[in-house]
Amino acid sequence: MESHTPGTADELDMKLLQALETDGRASFSKIAKVLGVSDQTIARRYRRLTAEGGLRVVGMRNAERLGRDHWMLRLRCAPDGATTIANALARRPDTFWVGLTSGGTEVVCLTRPRTPGDREDLLLGKLPRTPSIVEIRAHQLLHSFFGGPRGWLDKLAPLTDRQRAALTPDRPRPGPGPARIAPQDEALVKALEADGRATYPQLQRATGLSESSVKRRLAGLLDSGGVFVDIEYSPEMLGFHSAAILWITAAPGALHSVGEALAGHFEIAFASATAGPSNLVATAIAPDTVGLYRYISGKLGQLDGVQHVETAPFLRRVKQLTYRPGR
Repeated sequence: MESHTPGTADELDMKLLQALETDGRASFSKIAKVLGVSDQTIARRYRRLTAEGGLRVVGMRNAERLGRDHWMLRLRCAPDGATTIANALARRPDTFWVGLTSGGTEVVCLTRPRTPGDREDLLLGKLPRTPSIVEIRAHQLLHSFFGGPRGWLDKLAPLTDRQRAALTPDRPRPGPGPARIAPQDEALVKALEADGRATYPQLQRATGLSESSVKRRLAGLLDSGGVFVDIEYSPEMLGFHSAAILWITAAPGALHSVGEALAGHFEIAFASATAGPSNLVATAIAPDTVGLYRYISGKLGQLDGVQHVETAPFLRRVKQLTYRPGR
């Protein structure tokens, strides 16, 4: 019998999470074979991680590959309105990583508008008319250094190189031009956004397509890089209880080298060049505030070209990839 402490992850849990981050649609039987355990063990661990660890596998549109803008919003709010605003943003289908920072007086979120009209409606329409918002800062993300299809669990690296290679899908290198989601593929993408592990029969019912068409269109979307399958989970169950948004100013000539260095740091789960007063934004995670301080004063502070760092610790995550009220 397996022995396990509720709310914590052991080595097999972490390997399963990295396996799903590597290929979110890999079958339990394939994962079990690579990890050397039974199908039933993987299915049981998956169910428990879903129930206790917030695990969710979802399809995501890759804004960079699709040639679409994405933005990081910083909304300074009246303290009694921040949670309401964060929840309202979290309910939108075009927002991700919504959180409360700065002692609960600031809402930060990533938004990937699907059309220019969506962006203008949010930035020029809804948000400026919200009474509790004191200040709006919208930072366009210019270049991704880490995040999106590149997951943080690769840095934790519980899988061996051989295991990871066995689970990595064999996909062609995407072409040089932007990827495209055809109108007839929208129903398929929306079904994946609801459940990245939806079976072919489930995708057939959602799209009205034949199984062969679903398989062909799904493979095309994934091969193009326009859509990828991602996972969300609670980092606390892995022992990481502190997180912060870092607004970093680097000398212009050092911008790329600093961004590349951040991407290689274990503590960095997301890093991007951004427009605005600072030119880099990153998310750092650590076991506790002591670890966060050591990272900021150590590896980050010692990078050549870093001129200024503003640290905004997360008070609460409201949404990662999906919104589940009450979690």
